Amino acid sequence: MEEIDEEKLLNLSLSIVSDSAGLERKWKRKRRENNIGLSSSSSFYYSYHHEGFEGKIFRLLQMREQMLKPDYKRKLGATTTNTNAHEDGKGLHLIHLLLITATAINDNNVNLALENLNQLFNTVSLKGDSVQRVVAYFADGLAAKLLTMKSPFYEMIMKKPTSEEAFSAFIDLYRVSPYYQFAHFTANQVIIEAFEKEEEKNNRALHVIDFDISYGFQWPSLIQSLSEKATSCNRISLQITGLGRSLDELRETENRLVSFSKGFQNLAFKFQGLLRGSKLNNNIRRKRNETVAVNLVFHLYTSDSVLKISETLKTVYSINPCIVVLVDQEGSSRSPRSFLPRFMESLHHFAAMFDSLDDCFPLESSERLLIEKNHLGREIKNMLNYEKDDDGGSDCPKYERIETWKARMEGQGFEGIRLSSKCLIQAKLLLKIRTHYCPLQFDEENGGGGGGGGGGGGFKVFERNDGKAISLGWQDRYLLTASAWNCRR
Repeated sequence: MEEIDEEKLLNLSLSIVSDSAGLERKWKRKRRENNIGLSSSSSFYYSYHHEGFEGKIFRLLQMREQMLKPDYKRKLGATTTNTNAHEDGKGLHLIHLLLITATAINDNNVNLALENLNQLFNTVSLKGDSVQRVVAYFADGLAAKLLTMKSPFYEMIMKKPTSEEAFSAFIDLYRVSPYYQFAHFTANQVIIEAFEKEEEKNNRALHVIDFDISYGFQWPSLIQSLSEKATSCNRISLQITGLGRSLDELRETENRLVSFSKGFQNLAFKFQGLLRGSKLNNNIRRKRNETVAVNLVFHLYTSDSVLKISETLKTVYSINPCIVVLVDQEGSSRSPRSFLPRFMESLHHFAAMFDSLDDCFPLESSERLLIEKNHLGREIKNMLNYEKDDDGGSDCPKYERIETWKARMEGQGFEGIRLSSKCLIQAKLLLKIRTHYCPLQFDEENGGGGGGGGGGGGFKVFERNDGKAISLGWQDRYLLTASAWNCRR
């Protein structure tokens, strides 16, 4: 988010009238679709038309710009004696106000939504505690949800970070938090163990098919680990086939990984980049008897339908890999077309993520602010407005419990395997290294899907599903779950 000066804000306000006309048609159409009577529709039209929707939007965005100012925390302190929302109850009040706002939007009550958003913007701060910060970004996303994509204010709120800003924020979070490292190191350990089991027949060749290569940060540690098992006389061959969103992403990732691999002379490394949606069976280059591993880390949960997940898993099964690694964000339900359940699940998840940053950064850290703005905050706003996204919302996260993933994987012909003690020990060591302030907890979940874990705060590791999955949690909230699967033949 960036500050907007008053002159620009005034100029942009002139376009609200045209945008509000589109909104009026939108809200009236929704009323008709919901079979609301003429009297209600007329009342809504009168309230909308005569109470000054344009002025309310303008005042709302003025409040938002105040919230974005660097010194807003100091101004907020003049009216708030205690910035710790957990201690004085203000955090619960903010969450309650946010839920009322989301419900109002879900019910098409635009006036109530605007009133509550004004109050939120006048209360929260991007430099407050973790509750204020996460509520601020959810409020921002809800404000955008009231606007059409043609509105300059929608563009202002939803402005994407540059590729450099997004990359920098990802690196900063990756460096200090166990969140992504837990996913990558656990998956890599599973892949290495699968490779070791087949060493007598795989000609020391490993082929990893990554369904979402992203920045490729998962693979340097695998390259290094494999190199330690190889010698100059007994080299190991590693090929990574990565699916990416764009050719530029694939080129950058290839250059990064190839450059890194050159430091390991006893490892033969190749990279093949494919655009997402490519027919894998027609494009993958495979060696005879190589160990094939499929990497589904942070991929399936972004699929916008159960049908696409099913199609992906059918493709994976047809490849007949030695091992499939699944790591996804944990949740309770899949509701891609139901706003409030999606909102509630995301609020729980991101509240835990923002709170966990207390374990990694001080509140005043500039790195933390950029992570929240260019990574986590961006994900929040995308989630709330995914139906407006140019890509059709394909990147909207949907959170599911491990039991749901288990049923889906088994339904597609896969069977879960028990994770080794090395995976658990590695995860425990990672938390010891990355956990700064809170005592480490290492727990085993007894039973299906309760909070589990017990004990104090901070990051925790949970062993679940009879040892066939492990989860990274913040306090008693599951954040990520890793599991491994074989093809049942």
